Amino acid sequence: MSQDWFDIFKDPVVITVFSIVFATLLTSYLARRFFKRLEKKVQQTRTIWDDALLNAVRRPVALLVWVIGLAWAAEVMSFGTDTELARLIDPVRYVAIVAIATLCLWQFVREAEAGFIHTGADVTTANAIGRLLRVSIAISGALTIMQTLGLSVSGILAFGGIGGIAVGFAAKDLLANFFGGLMLYLDRPFVVGNWVRSPDREIEGTVESIGWRLTQIRTFDQRPLYVPNSVFATIAVENPSRMRNRRIYETIGLRYDDAAKVRAIVADVRTMLREHPEIDTGRTLIVNFDAYGPSSLDFFIYTFTRTTEWVRFHEIKEDVLLRVMDIILGHGAEIAFPTSTVHLVDEHPRTLPEPE
Repeated sequence: MSQDWFDIFKDPVVITVFSIVFATLLTSYLARRFFKRLEKKVQQTRTIWDDALLNAVRRPVALLVWVIGLAWAAEVMSFGTDTELARLIDPVRYVAIVAIATLCLWQFVREAEAGFIHTGADVTTANAIGRLLRVSIAISGALTIMQTLGLSVSGILAFGGIGGIAVGFAAKDLLANFFGGLMLYLDRPFVVGNWVRSPDREIEGTVESIGWRLTQIRTFDQRPLYVPNSVFATIAVENPSRMRNRRIYETIGLRYDDAAKVRAIVADVRTMLREHPEIDTGRTLIVNFDAYGPSSLDFFIYTFTRTTEWVRFHEIKEDVLLRVMDIILGHGAEIAFPTSTVHLVDEHPRTLPEPE
């Protein structure tokens, strides 16, 4: 038995196959060491392209080494034969190489997309371009593999053109959502992270993701809201996240007893707003006596804050209103509240006694 094993290892084919497998193992090991050393160099650079390329090729290169090595060993073992296995070596190797190249490009696009997002690029644009590129890579790889396996790509494309009509009628809603998503990516009325709302529908919240079929919005009570993309083609959408300023618009009433102080109060409020550090004086700023109310002399404030942040805006608005109240009280006046005056008429007036 030992002599048989010894004779097997004396066979040139076995020696060649063993050498190929050993060379494959050695090449795989050296490739791993090379990528580890290269990673240290890449981390010292600021560009995202080398990081994306390194992370993308690391695994495919290891697979490629084994595919080439095993295919070479299979060719050596089947040399001079005309078996089914020998005829499969070339197609399988080609398909594997195409699949590895597709995987490499797919991973490169994914790594580049993540890198751009990490550097502060627009999430919506990066996701849209990344998805389009990955779909294109997958389709190109699949068509190349089909062509290698002997399938007629032109026939498949022709069938797709004819069948596309039937599919279009059957999946018109799906297509409407797809093109609606495409328009969102192109027009960009909002992006991920924006606060949006629609006066036409009960839609309000923060955009979490924009897919090809649905847009996910997180409402302010933290409920997820899934809106088909085709809906945005038929409704008006507000994007408060793109506001330049926030508006303070308030009407304040003074008592009629303080009529003589209205002019001075309005002037002081106007001066206070012009000197307020959080008020944007480059925007419209109006403080004017406005109306004779049923129980008050009304003046209004119309101005804009520098900030658009919701919480900070209310802090500034609170400060403005408190300063207005201090001005009113400082003039010895009071803010009016609804009052009414009742005049009583005596239907039986008393007759004063005549003097004696």
